[in-house]
Amino acid sequence: MELKNQKLERKNQKPIVFDTFYNNNNQPKPLVIFCHGYKGFKDWGAWDLVAKTFANQDLFFVKFNFSHNGGTVNQPIDFPDLDAFAENNYSKELQDLDDIINHFTSNNSIYKNNIDFQNITLIGHSRGGGIAIIKASEDPRITKLITWASVCAFGKRTSTTGDLEQWKKDGVKYVLNSRTKQNMPHNFQFYLDYINNKARLDIEDCCKRLTVPYLIIHGIDDPSVSFEEAKSLHLWNPESTLLALPDTNHVFNAKHPWIDNYLPKSLEVVVLKSIAFIA
Repeated sequence: MELKNQKLERKNQKPIVFDTFYNNNNQPKPLVIFCHGYKGFKDWGAWDLVAKTFANQDLFFVKFNFSHNGGTVNQPIDFPDLDAFAENNYSKELQDLDDIINHFTSNNSIYKNNIDFQNITLIGHSRGGGIAIIKASEDPRITKLITWASVCAFGKRTSTTGDLEQWKKDGVKYVLNSRTKQNMPHNFQFYLDYINNKARLDIEDCCKRLTVPYLIIHGIDDPSVSFEEAKSLHLWNPESTLLALPDTNHVFNAKHPWIDNYLPKSLEVVVLKSIAFIA
């Protein structure tokens, strides 16, 4: 069963748009929650095919848009709401993820007969990997963690750093989206949120505190997030498993839009290795 563009309403907060992919057989199955990355969204590229592959292995797969990723309820693809994007920050993404987990583990959930509440895996891609690491380190409900091409630190990302004095003076700075040609705004609150929550947002510390099985998958020649970052994550959590992939880019050779009905070979490897890790 594939249910797209469902809406999680929240009091005094922007709603979250999410998709579910699962076999509706009323049998409890592992819950897998996928977190997209920076300038990403749940419908990017081949993510639907990824979701279907997990569901075909009798896993309950959820993907969602972070509430301030720049999409809207009516237009969840790309970035029609740059005002919301400007007000995004790491703390909001962690709250979004918590609300998604709460929604699917609630005794009032319409999905409860199809979900094993004791078997919850987080998967995060790129920046979403950092969010997933932090959440897995602080939430005892998470039982496994997988990151795909994850960052290892938020403090050195271009969205967090830069000419701080000019950023503070202007109140906003812009990052070009090379695909959509939009200048994506970051209000100065993004930096303040990072500074004010620096301890919580320390990925290295979170990695060292992880107590759940952790699979790290990263392309050796990733041009966007260096493979050195994967090596750091593995160093900080020696119990983790590091899978290094050759001949692949940051999105495992997928692209947006993705029109084929099969996964690129590298992404297929990522998905199958992830499914095996959960199983």
